[in-house]
Amino acid sequence: MASRKGESSEMEEIESEKDDSGVGIWRTLDASANRSAEAVRVLEDILRFCLDDAFLSQEAKAIRHELAIIFSREDLQARIRLRDVLRDVGVSTTVAKTAPRTEIKHVVAANAARASQSIRSLEECSRLVVPAVTTAFEQLRYRIYTLEKAAMTTIISENRLADISLCVLLDVDRPKTEFKTLVGQLLAAGVNMIQLRDKKANTSLLCERTKTITQQARQYAESTTGKRCIVLVNDRADVAVAANADGVHLGETDLPVNLARKVCGHEFIIGRTAHSIAEAKQAVLDGADYLGVGPCYPSNTKQFKEFATDTFLRDVSEEIRLPVFAIGGITSDNLDRLVRLGVKRVAIASSITDAADPGEESRLICSLLSATQGNQSQETASVSEQQIVQFASPQTANSRSK
Repeated sequence: MASRKGESSEMEEIESEKDDSGVGIWRTLDASANRSAEAVRVLEDILRFCLDDAFLSQEAKAIRHELAIIFSREDLQARIRLRDVLRDVGVSTTVAKTAPRTEIKHVVAANAARASQSIRSLEECSRLVVPAVTTAFEQLRYRIYTLEKAAMTTIISENRLADISLCVLLDVDRPKTEFKTLVGQLLAAGVNMIQLRDKKANTSLLCERTKTITQQARQYAESTTGKRCIVLVNDRADVAVAANADGVHLGETDLPVNLARKVCGHEFIIGRTAHSIAEAKQAVLDGADYLGVGPCYPSNTKQFKEFATDTFLRDVSEEIRLPVFAIGGITSDNLDRLVRLGVKRVAIASSITDAADPGEESRLICSLLSATQGNQSQETASVSEQQIVQFASPQTANSRSK
């Protein structure tokens, strides 16, 4: 009899442990669900209100909504019924030291980590009770990783290219003395981004010219104690790395951004051409540091069959915070249309390099960009002030109360 009682007691303990374990899994799912939703909401708010990034904030919102749909499933509602905050042993747990949060990127990193970790917990624990949702959690976790990369790249690139509104596209087939003179004029005019390009040039010449301009830019910066001009190479990631340039610009038929990143490293600037809003968004998710969009007008250096529409240029300007350079046949005479569409940066070739005074033409382009954008900012501020006054007026208040 005593033996049977002992066996019975042991079985009850095992069953009790199973019950506690089951409850624990549901409580883990509940805590992780709350944690992931909160973290993704923070990411969405930062991208929306701090970065003004319509595309990435929409990506965060889509992830948050997909999580909400999963959490609303009938077979996951036990997590709420078994919630037990008062008996949660981790509520009062604190850590002595946490990572600093003094910048937006720190908040993004912290909440992206919180989101991915909690979704991983959801993924593992759901296998035990609702395996039907495990794959969905896994896919959302990967999307968080991609969103974090795109958000951090946008923040870093915006800071790195904040003072750059003009990129001069420079062919390398000029005689060396003429080439160095032209570069000197551009540097003296304050041009702080130059892209070397020439599809017909041999690798040796392109590499030699890249080394020349990189050294020239460094020496000029040291002599003026100013920022060093960023030097990019078009298409050729190998030449850019070998010649110690700052970055590479990749067209649609060149290396994908992820493979170029393996070749060039994480600090290298990688630009990507986009001819549609879909291509632009994909380049952002791929981790490009800036976009080149166009072509905007007929060009003396290239022949184009199609040109960027007003809708495309406006959509890119409004939806994407990553630095965007409009390209293709741009001059001081046709710049106004682009600025009205929201363009803040341009890449220009012959209208500057073939000008009687390339330095003066560069200054003119930069001043036109600055002046037009300044006028637009004043107009926006004026409209906002009028709206505030109208909203706060007694007449408006009375109409709202009716």
